[in-house]
Amino acid sequence: MLGKLARQHDPNVLVGFDHADDAGVYQIAPDAALVQTVDFFTPIVDDPYTFGQIAAANSLSDIYAMGARPLTALALVCFPEKGDLEVLEQILAGGLSKMVEAGCTIIGGHSIRDDETKFGYSVTGTVNPKRILKNEGARVGDRLLLTKALGTGVISTAIKKGVAKQAWIDGAVASMTTLNKAAAEVVTTFERGSHPSKAAKGGAPSSSENNGSSVHALTDITGFGLIGHGREMALASNVSLRLHAGSLPLLEGALECVRAGHIPGGLNANREFAECVVNYGDEIPEDTKTLLFDPQTSGGLLIAVVEDRSVELQEALNSAGVTAVEIGEVLSKTKPLISVVT
Repeated sequence: MLGKLARQHDPNVLVGFDHADDAGVYQIAPDAALVQTVDFFTPIVDDPYTFGQIAAANSLSDIYAMGARPLTALALVCFPEKGDLEVLEQILAGGLSKMVEAGCTIIGGHSIRDDETKFGYSVTGTVNPKRILKNEGARVGDRLLLTKALGTGVISTAIKKGVAKQAWIDGAVASMTTLNKAAAEVVTTFERGSHPSKAAKGGAPSSSENNGSSVHALTDITGFGLIGHGREMALASNVSLRLHAGSLPLLEGALECVRAGHIPGGLNANREFAECVVNYGDEIPEDTKTLLFDPQTSGGLLIAVVEDRSVELQEALNSAGVTAVEIGEVLSKTKPLISVVT
């Protein structure tokens, strides 16, 4: 719908909504730009404090996915007029705990009466305009790293149905309440090397601010699933992606949830929209195909890193407590846009 509106032209907008990136970026000084994002949703777990934590971690994620540092946040609250205010207090307290962990200051917010509880934040961060990490810039030969396991969508659906095992809930909650802060800090401080552009071999040249970087593109895996966000990276970078199904990290219980039919509506919508750009190799299990489209809440970072430093980055992430896994590589643009092999 935004694409149907009259275009605004402002030279200070470095990343706008037309880029399908994780957040907007607005330059305010030669060495400073604001990064802005907003996200809120209905409860996906029963415990209100945990819901607040997940909502905060999810809202902060897009700031980290741009290589930025969060500064301030505004709370967005929808709550029933006759709801238990102690529940709302716990939601807010959970969110605050994650904002404190992120070093992000809550400076206000807005609330409305609503029959259905919803909660999240509008978050503002800052980044050096020369250090923005976009979903654009992946180059042929890059390796793809993923920092969190897939499956929060199907497990959350099982939670809502009251059929999720406690071990599945614990694993999903641990993942969703983990900030992408540590992962982003490793990526943004990763030693910048001089690597010639591989654009001549089919990859898109990265933006000027990333010409000397080993990390060429970055995004987080959230509501559109791995395929949806991978598609955005591939299109923005004018490349194709190859994913290795056997390397995909999956949360405990994710496959069981798919097999039991605990499929969220968002997953089906993602698959209907994006499966047309995917080609599956022989013997890819149907349950694995399904999880490629699972809408993630507070999912991990998808990183395109130069081939000869991918192991080094993976080890640096692992040393920081981030479980990073190599799941694929970047290819010259072709059809299909994304191929999934064993």
